[in-house]
Amino acid sequence: MAEKRKLFEEVGSGAPRQVPAGGMIDAKGRGARGAIRAWLMVLFALVMAMIVVGGLTRLTDSGLSITEWKPITGALPPMDQAAWEEEFTLYQQIPEYQLQNKGMTLSDFKAIYWWEWGHRQLGRVIGLVWALGFFGFLLTRKIPTGWTGRLATLGVLGGVQGAVGWWMVSSGLGGEMLDVASYRLATHLGLAFVILGFIAWYSYALKRPERDLMQARRSAEPKLFRMSTGLVHAAFLQIILGALVAGIDAGRNYPSWPLMEGGLWPSAMFDLEPFWRNFFENPGLVQFMHRMMGYLLFSFGVVVWMRGRRSANRDTAFRFNAVFAMLVVQMVLGIVTVLYSAQVHIAITHQLGAVLLWALILRARFAARYPMPQSVRG
Repeated sequence: MAEKRKLFEEVGSGAPRQVPAGGMIDAKGRGARGAIRAWLMVLFALVMAMIVVGGLTRLTDSGLSITEWKPITGALPPMDQAAWEEEFTLYQQIPEYQLQNKGMTLSDFKAIYWWEWGHRQLGRVIGLVWALGFFGFLLTRKIPTGWTGRLATLGVLGGVQGAVGWWMVSSGLGGEMLDVASYRLATHLGLAFVILGFIAWYSYALKRPERDLMQARRSAEPKLFRMSTGLVHAAFLQIILGALVAGIDAGRNYPSWPLMEGGLWPSAMFDLEPFWRNFFENPGLVQFMHRMMGYLLFSFGVVVWMRGRRSANRDTAFRFNAVFAMLVVQMVLGIVTVLYSAQVHIAITHQLGAVLLWALILRARFAARYPMPQSVRG
């Protein structure tokens, strides 16, 4: 017969139960978040430099100076006079030389060649930095759980970008094309901004532990997040239109603002046949679309800013203030670019402004989804 327990007998006198420690979400698979974020920031800087060099290559009409795609052997430039003569001979066979640059000297050719070679070389450097970082973190098992696929995607997109780059260049090597096809240039630049966007978003996410992000989502502002997502899409469309403008040198036409040829829109906006070509190759229509989209982007940006600045989270409000400030700067840069017929230093500053605005919009959008913690007093 079991012995009766005493009224005040202590129950469970054995070993006490172990209480789970905090931070279980990050207990496994945290990886080297800080080191990976630093690597991504290097990639971000390199891609930004690639966009700037690509813009300068386009503005200096250098993009067709290398007429072959040699991903490996093309890393070496011509090493002697005979090699330079061979490259120059290849360039002399394309329409850009025959219809626009006939009579160019070898010295002049070298000037445009180095721009395109530098652009391609920078692409190789980006691929190498990605490969060394990704496989280094992979082999040492430093990639956080769930991040391997995301970081691998950056490499895949980089490879696709290289192929798109050659697809773009090849469009200007035949027929009567003096430049690359504008829609291919827009695809090339658009993909560069997509890659830049992924790198920026991943950098923002890796700055904080996973448990902090999960807790932050409880304080998210869904409406503000949706509005900022719409602003991302609007900015991306404006970037694509800007690439179309650059592709046909439309920025050097109609150097007046706010009117074009003394009116709200230029004449001869739909003169090309077939009709659809006007949306890609008619300087008047392409610049008009870029201007109108700029007004729409700015107007919608003001609406988003008015909502964002009222956020109860001070950090989130500050980020949307930064977006608005950059939006104003970029609008002014766009007007100055038009008034000065897209002079190289002004046009490239405008393009660099687009990169900064893109990163700031994504940063504000991230804050709407994952706001920084703050005290009750704010």
